[in-house]
Amino acid sequence: MTYSTDFRRKVLEVRERDGLSFEKAATLFGVGKSSVQRRTERPEPCRSRNKPATKIDMDPLAQDVDLYPDAYRYERAERFGCGRRGIGEALKRLEISRKKNFFASEGG
Repeated sequence: MTYSTDFRRKVLEVRERDGLSFEKAATLFGVGKSSVQRRTERPEPCRSRNKPATKIDMDPLAQDVDLYPDAYRYERAERFGCGRRGIGEALKRLEISRKKNFFASEGG
């Protein structure tokens, strides 16, 4: 659950005004101590998560899709040394669906 910006500012204002520790402010408002600590640095809530891909390089993945268009996620995961879910998320970023071409595997 995300607390409203007004509530966050109120917690920080009371903490600053009364000279409370993070723990005492958290107890007073019924929130976690870590939450109060994080909000002192950035009281505004995050609207999106801008995290780049860390383990899977997109160019080799796109080449792998071209070379092996009917490969399963677990096969790609073995080649890239990661999990199936990671491959799925990377394919989503490349806007590649997981549907298979039924006729490509028949060979005729």
